[in-house]
Amino acid sequence: MADQRIAIDRERCAGHGRCYTVAPEIFEPDDEGFAVVTRTPGGERLENALAAAVRNCPERAVVVD
Repeated sequence: MADQRIAIDRERCAGHGRCYTVAPEIFEPDDEGFAVVTRTPGGERLENALAAAVRNCPERAVVVD
């Protein structure tokens, strides 16, 4: 998945923290507990972690283009 863009939709993110719980290699919380992207996945393990984060977000705030 070359050239993929990962973002958190700040309008949708409610700060549940599931993305950084299941994929701490890619996401971390900011000072208010909302997710921020810290790394673009490379390799199968991180791609799987990203897919898990997308599936686990109840607000569908993890955006992958």
